[in-house]
Amino acid sequence: MPNFAAQNYTIEDILFKQGLISADQLSQVKLESINSGQPVESILITHKVVPADKIIQAKAQILGVPYIKLEDKAISADILNLIPEPAARRYSIIPFEKREDELSVAMADPLDIQITQFIEKKTGLRVKPFLAQQEDIIKAISDQYSQNLTSEVTSALQEVEAVTPDEETAAGPEILREAPVSNIIDHLLQYAIKSRASDIHVEPQEDRTRVRYRIDGILQEKVLLPKGVHDALVSRVKILSVLKIDEKRLPQDGRFTFTYGKDVIDLRVSTIPTVFGEKVVMRLLPKSMGAPTLLELGLRGVSFKALEGQMLRTHGIILICGPTGSGKTTTLYSVLSKISTTKVNVVTIEDPVEYQIAGVNQVQANPQVGLTFASALRSFLRQDPNIIMVGEIRDTETADLAIQAALTGHQVFSTIHTNSAAGAPPRLLDMGVEPFLLISALNAVVGQRVVRKICSHCKAEFNAPPEVAETIKHILGRLLPPSTGILKLYKGRGCNFCANTGYLGRVGIFEVLVITDQIAKLVLEHVSSHSIEEAAVSAGMITMKQDGYLKVLEGVTTMEEVLRVAQD
Repeated sequence: MPNFAAQNYTIEDILFKQGLISADQLSQVKLESINSGQPVESILITHKVVPADKIIQAKAQILGVPYIKLEDKAISADILNLIPEPAARRYSIIPFEKREDELSVAMADPLDIQITQFIEKKTGLRVKPFLAQQEDIIKAISDQYSQNLTSEVTSALQEVEAVTPDEETAAGPEILREAPVSNIIDHLLQYAIKSRASDIHVEPQEDRTRVRYRIDGILQEKVLLPKGVHDALVSRVKILSVLKIDEKRLPQDGRFTFTYGKDVIDLRVSTIPTVFGEKVVMRLLPKSMGAPTLLELGLRGVSFKALEGQMLRTHGIILICGPTGSGKTTTLYSVLSKISTTKVNVVTIEDPVEYQIAGVNQVQANPQVGLTFASALRSFLRQDPNIIMVGEIRDTETADLAIQAALTGHQVFSTIHTNSAAGAPPRLLDMGVEPFLLISALNAVVGQRVVRKICSHCKAEFNAPPEVAETIKHILGRLLPPSTGILKLYKGRGCNFCANTGYLGRVGIFEVLVITDQIAKLVLEHVSSHSIEEAAVSAGMITMKQDGYLKVLEGVTTMEEVLRVAQD
């Protein structure tokens, strides 16, 4: 880049050299500046001769500082916290990157030595100034600080700490503390919604309270609170969930609804007593969110066709299996959304109702009043159903009733906790289900896990190490896509969009076991799940690990993720 500053160029000269203004426009702008006394920069912006960002870039070249465009730039919370929002607004500055002892700061006036010294004194870091449009900086401050959890919680905490013992005695501590503690809860919930978290963990420790969020299936520590605010925080959540505030020795369960903008979130609340106090876990269940399609979940190809074929049958059971948190219920909702029409009566018994599906009669289980999966199933058979969905088969009674419903001409969908699709038939036999009834009723079993997707913003390609390539070739066998040369894999380098994890979002890996005559014969013989899986693979089933490795080769996820969830 030429050194325009050393050559005494003006903004209009640079714009002319770059071909952004003509010779006539250059003369007119200079003449108007002389006659009006206004700076050329103001005239160019007023008449919209050149886009504002081009003018600022030219100004940056004259000043000899780099230019930064802040639009769509994600800035992490720990960097934002280095400069408080009031100071950022007052001086039109915003920090956006930190490398070792150097802090990159976007400034409306990067030559202001006083501001630079103020930042360096406050942060203890050397400032690298960047020039940015003032409007761009103001917008970035509004966007970025509103998404920053720590500063908002810190502000609310200062209100809590401002309550003195004398004030507490006079007015009562709960009344004084209620507003700031309520603000902390609001900020914690708002951040959970913005960051797509599924759970919030509020955990008491010996000297502090830790708040963690489960984002894309992984717990991430986001904020630490002083120990003194913990009891007030738990009490506030209990009030919202209609739980007993004074009962701290026993676990409690409750729920409440939280509205943020257009999002309406149901929160399931669970408290347990620990050594250092009560731990609270809040599960977020978005009311407004519709069920994704099976293709969006990651089910495709041979597995998708196999499941679709079984969904067209008018009776029998289809089971979704996997451990807790593997997305079984979401897959069930996707299936129901696909087959629910005005021509069929669909009834469900769930605990809890996570998504609301149009046209489906959804029932919330309530064991306290006797409304269990089993009792609801009995009632459903008198409701003239075509399709029945049971949230989970967790006992012999529910399993027997589900099979009876399937054998009497109903289509039944449910979930079961097994590690693989082949493990479902032996598990049901262990529950006491008769083998001949099971093979008559069971149509298919879907095994699944969820893996994190590689962040598209920082995705990078690399050559697979020889031993990894051999493993992939061995596992995939005939499924390996034809390729020449070295296998290419992908990973996320880590960026502000994915909080430096390299992952953003999740996708499923699946296996679909169809109960063929051969599989039915093996079930009757009480063989192991391993033998059932071998027979299914011989018949063309793609295993979860194979599906995962195919997604690894496509650059959807990584080997580490597939092995984390699907390793035998």
